[in-house]
Amino acid sequence: MAKAEKILEGLGGFDNIVEIEPCITRLRVVVVDPSQVQDAVLKAAGTFGVVRSGSAIQVVVGPEADTLAEDIEDLR
Repeated sequence: MAKAEKILEGLGGFDNIVEIEPCITRLRVVVVDPSQVQDAVLKAAGTFGVVRSGSAIQVVVGPEADTLAEDIEDLR
């Protein structure tokens, strides 16, 4: 769960997340304010990269995307 907590922090917390969904090797996230997303924190959490397109953020996490999305939702 620690990795999920760090990813949540890197995304700016629950208040910044509109939607999060796993997609094979990525977490697809729509955020309120993309400037709150901290690439360095996400990288330190063990992610492989971050792809940005406006308020749509893709966090590359590998095959554990489904588990991480569930863990992040469980933190609510």
